[in-house]
Amino acid sequence: MRKFIVLVLLTFTMLVSTAQTAPGLVQPGAANLDQYLPLLKGKRVGLFANQTSMVGDEHLVDLLMGKGIKVQLIFGPEHGFRGTADAGEKVGNYVDEKTGIPVVSLYGPKRGPSKEDLENIDLLLFDIQDVGVRFYTFISSLEAYMEAAFINQKPLILLDRPNPNIHYVDGPVLDTAFRSFIGMQQVPVVYGMSIGEYAQMLVGEKWLKPAAIKAYGQMKGEGKQPMKIVACKNYSRKSVYDLPIKPSPNLPNLSSIYWYPSTCFFEGTVLSEGRGTAAPFQIFGHPSLPSTMYAFTPKAMPGANSPKLKDQLCYGWNVSGEPASIRSRLNNQLNLSYLIEAYRLFPAKEKFFILPKSGDARASFFNKLAGNATLMEQIKTGIAEDEIRKSWAPGLMAFKKIRAKYLIYR
Repeated sequence: MRKFIVLVLLTFTMLVSTAQTAPGLVQPGAANLDQYLPLLKGKRVGLFANQTSMVGDEHLVDLLMGKGIKVQLIFGPEHGFRGTADAGEKVGNYVDEKTGIPVVSLYGPKRGPSKEDLENIDLLLFDIQDVGVRFYTFISSLEAYMEAAFINQKPLILLDRPNPNIHYVDGPVLDTAFRSFIGMQQVPVVYGMSIGEYAQMLVGEKWLKPAAIKAYGQMKGEGKQPMKIVACKNYSRKSVYDLPIKPSPNLPNLSSIYWYPSTCFFEGTVLSEGRGTAAPFQIFGHPSLPSTMYAFTPKAMPGANSPKLKDQLCYGWNVSGEPASIRSRLNNQLNLSYLIEAYRLFPAKEKFFILPKSGDARASFFNKLAGNATLMEQIKTGIAEDEIRKSWAPGLMAFKKIRAKYLIYR
């Protein structure tokens, strides 16, 4: 019997090993070394990366250093280079203990590399896992990084990664009057593009600063390649990609990532969005909701040191489940039903949305998430979800025409 069990385990191990190296396996751009490693030889490299910048089981920084590439400087986004900081937490500059490389934070007052940062840099590299949602700040960090690269005449290599939400486009298109770091451009909440495709759109639509677009043109005129996208292999818009590393502390799995575009709106309300629970963005609620509903208590934990409604008994919903079931249930669209129902059930409706000290609803965080002031008013006046969705249609149609010009994957 013991021999049989060992044989089964060995067979399983061989199957897993074969699957991991199978020719048809989705590979992020960073795994396609032949397409960018020769371009880094002899160069002083600046790298924008975090904990998701992996090539197999090795971090890109370690891989590059092992290949003799000079990584001069690391740039870190929201949550820091190692990805352990809370959402919105200020992360300063420091020296990475493992590599000894200086790390410059690009989250906080400083959004992009300065001229001084790039004085001893020959080439910039970008490799971060995105989740394809407008208010997930990595595309805003990318925009600032691209602008700094072009304005300072530094070639940029972007290592593309699969987007787990690439299979649909939905939500209100941002009104630029509500532009902020959680929404910079006129795109819907879910824009259905890889981060490489998005970068091409920023350039092609001239959405970058005029000085960056001008510098980009000058570099091309001099025969240089301002930006190179290293595409994923074996990837299509139908691919289901389960991220091997969680992209941020409160997106621990694919189920949270699928729900995130729909339930992150609770961040702009007094309800808990599930930080401080085992299933952030899948569990949400408030102490004022009916006590017959699902009960939970947000607790302090790594990545959620001070969650909303910490240590308070809340009532609401638990929509967690298997990713395939959630993806099918969402049916390629945002789900507003829980947001609408939460507002209907909430007793003190005038306190449901978090307002700034000025009391100006237009400046609220909810409106920054939505990218307009319309969605809040639609919820307040009790407009049905189907009618809200119809109001998005013209903007979505116009965006899809723009987006189509920049798609890499079929």
